Amino acid sequence: MAARIDVVATPSPDGWACRVSVDDGRGTSEHRVTVRRGDLERLAPGAADPVTLVRRSFEFLLEREPKESILGSFDLPVIGRYYPDYERSIRRGAGG
Repeated sequence: MAARIDVVATPSPDGWACRVSVDDGRGTSEHRVTVRRGDLERLAPGAADPVTLVRRSFEFLLEREPKESILGSFDLPVIGRYYPDYERSIRRGAGG
């Protein structure tokens, strides 16, 4: 079963605060992700909000680690510190 990833983005002064819930059928994990406007423009040019970007970022993470290993709270670009191919992979799949 593929994990269900729910993302709710709330605007903040410099971007969005996202609440992410990951349900893999065995349990649910909750995460808070900060996305700055500049990060959204760089990683998903033209996107109006970060919901799709954050969902795809969690898909990326879940291909590499279990949901329990994903940080509870982080700024989106932190993923690139752990996985150097993250930004290139996400931008390549952005589709414009």
